[in-house]
Amino acid sequence: MLDGRPLIKTWDVSLEYLWIFGWSVFSATLHWRWRYAGGLIKFSPWRAISTVVAGGSLVVGTYIAFLAGWWIPVIPPFLTLVGSAIAIITYVALSAIHIRQTFSRYLTDQVVANLLETPEGLNLGGELRKVTILMTDLRGFSAVSERLKPGEVVTFLNIYLGIMADIITQYSGTIDEFIGDAILVIFGAPNQREDDSQRAVACALAMQSAMQTVNEKIKHLNIPKLEMGIGINTGEVVAGNIGSQKRAKYGVVGSHVNLTGRIESYTVGGQILVSEYTLQDTGPILKINQEMQVEPKGIKQPITLYDVVGIAGKYNIYLEKEAENFFPIESPLTIQFNILEGKHVAGNMINGSLVKISANGAEISSENSVEILKNLKLNLLTGNHPGDIYGMTVPPTIRWKLPVNTQNAIAESGW
Repeated sequence: MLDGRPLIKTWDVSLEYLWIFGWSVFSATLHWRWRYAGGLIKFSPWRAISTVVAGGSLVVGTYIAFLAGWWIPVIPPFLTLVGSAIAIITYVALSAIHIRQTFSRYLTDQVVANLLETPEGLNLGGELRKVTILMTDLRGFSAVSERLKPGEVVTFLNIYLGIMADIITQYSGTIDEFIGDAILVIFGAPNQREDDSQRAVACALAMQSAMQTVNEKIKHLNIPKLEMGIGINTGEVVAGNIGSQKRAKYGVVGSHVNLTGRIESYTVGGQILVSEYTLQDTGPILKINQEMQVEPKGIKQPITLYDVVGIAGKYNIYLEKEAENFFPIESPLTIQFNILEGKHVAGNMINGSLVKISANGAEISSENSVEILKNLKLNLLTGNHPGDIYGMTVPPTIRWKLPVNTQNAIAESGW
């Protein structure tokens, strides 16, 4: 005793080490449990509060022990407490960055942010929302892919989809799905903007312009020039997380999604068709080449489609349309063709003759009438047979639009 006060007592060194290590483990465990509070990359006040409370408890506890005559280390455990907190927070931040980068390869940044940063991000369900839907498909790619090696098909798709994905991201579109060579894009979900329909059309025009770059990059694969058709539609859909607790995806469902697919099926290579709903939503800034009425399957009334070749305003993008010159064939070629409904042959074989040809199409003479915007499968009955050729009857007269690769096949066959 000294002046009535007890002598200061200390712990064994091993016990002090255990004391310091214990605070380190406590801090690490505490912050690890709070690592998902508020989302992976959001600041959580609970992390700061827990560190302050733990640090305050350490200081108060050691001070009370000192009054009771015990000297218990305070600075070393306090440093380990703060150091463990910083280490866990840093690890969680780096993990969040890695997760975001990984998921961004499979989902758009907007969807990833919604999943990771909001408590309801993983909840199943959806909400009614007005969106603009863009759907693309390559013309003639199925026939080309049949003669390519699997590795070459993957190489081509990576080039094509990579270029298109960059453009879609530039115009803030949400890539809903890659379906082979087809792309489904949403403008207006999960984040909605006033100019969704305008950005969708501008994006489509930029994508069509980029096909020249795609074709230049695939020359080394000996793939002929390919063309893309794009359909765009605007309307209300249900957008949200669709699926089950084990497997889900962010997407949209509704009749307007199906209608977009129908619109895309009417396009020919290099063409962008938009519905009247999209035309009304974008306003007078679109440049229209022509319009046509169609009766899509599953739609009660005919709808009007518009062939878009440009958009004014801040985007100011226009497609260059080359004049199409048809040249008569001196000796018309005997052909047979079928009308396709979807991917299946409908009706009997029809006889006809190939009488004119251009760089992008052909003109057929037949006693049977064929409606416009009908898909055809044609067989050439004379000369070196290049196999089945697919195309579509297009306005203003009933001519036949050919994929570019079938034009090459005809040329190589001596016609």
